Amino acid sequence: MSLRQLPLLAVLLLLFVAPAYAAKRVDLDFNVKFVPDQDTAEVELLLEDGSVVRYLDFKLGDEGIYSDFQADGEGTWQQENGRGVWRPAPGKARLSYRVKVSHQRKSGRFDARMTDDWALLRGDDLVPSGRLDQQDGVRLISRLKVELPEGWKSVETGWPRIGKNRFRIDNRERLFDRPTGWILAGKLGSRRAKLGETDVTVAAPVGEGVRRMDVLTMLTFVWPEIQNVFPRDPKKLLIVGAGDPMWRGGLSGPNSLFMHADRPLVSENGTSSLVHELVHVFSRITDADRSDWISEGLAEYYAIELVRRAGGMSEDRYQRVREDLTKWSRKVDSLRTEHSTGPITARAVLLLQELDREIRQRSKGRHSLDDVARGLMRLDKVTTDDFINITETMLDGGSAVLDTRLLR
Repeated sequence: MSLRQLPLLAVLLLLFVAPAYAAKRVDLDFNVKFVPDQDTAEVELLLEDGSVVRYLDFKLGDEGIYSDFQADGEGTWQQENGRGVWRPAPGKARLSYRVKVSHQRKSGRFDARMTDDWALLRGDDLVPSGRLDQQDGVRLISRLKVELPEGWKSVETGWPRIGKNRFRIDNRERLFDRPTGWILAGKLGSRRAKLGETDVTVAAPVGEGVRRMDVLTMLTFVWPEIQNVFPRDPKKLLIVGAGDPMWRGGLSGPNSLFMHADRPLVSENGTSSLVHELVHVFSRITDADRSDWISEGLAEYYAIELVRRAGGMSEDRYQRVREDLTKWSRKVDSLRTEHSTGPITARAVLLLQELDREIRQRSKGRHSLDDVARGLMRLDKVTTDDFINITETMLDGGSAVLDTRLLR
């Protein structure tokens, strides 16, 4: 290459590379202040330059957990039919409102709760989902800052920490980066470890009976196996827990999950609620068209299988688990439903175990159900037809296991 060609090459490189770095970066700060005596959180959105956003259209719902909206300056706020639209003013723009924190289900259990000493909730509720309309060539840089009441010690989220009680929110799959996933604040106890490339934190309010080291040990045990199936390395994973009257089970969220303090790491039926929720976090498989059996079935299948692969389950105990699943699901005649029940999930696990065996036999060990799961991870929403198509493409033909009335 001659020296005369170098300037032209540099120009061509700039033409292709520059657009990736030419986006205007504008700060969007979420400031949250917990107010325990009112069971609320005061939230404000601070936008560095309001002129770059035409509007933010929030889905507020009809439960009345959001109130006292105020837009500063020339900005406007319009609310009707369960939605609210913020049109920021040019220059520095601010929207503030209040959020009711504690949420009690029909069962009487809480999936979000605030006491005098701590708050446990999902960031999805602090900042509702919304449609963002912004100027082209703009990238919003989102951050979360939490102000704690007097006496509260710390706050944990599933996002990387960038300062005291400050976190960077960066979800490349969304235009509107908001602080989704579990948030725990107050008088806390925490245990931390580095697993693979992920910073793992297990945290709970002091005195809630959460066995943090037990959870961390279980995670260390199954981590290599779950990464083999779901090749993702989140920067951070947060696991939170608490006792009654919180929801007596597990609930997953982005980069985070909740487990009730009384849930065993491995239950008497041989499955692990912890690994079940971990599969949801890593796979991010969501379903549509009455296909909840897929996400719930895969989570429960791997809750058994990953413990088995890690050496935590003998063959005879594995067979007893299958017998229990068979008894539990004997009355199930279809897997198709919007919300999978325990018996339906149990029958789905049996089908997936049979399918894994079929794939391994027909491919002579080259493929397994793991390959199907990794294919499903690439889809936004998964249907039963998607599941069948991916499987049959891999098998280069129809599946005897999937040719069943259970999937109709």
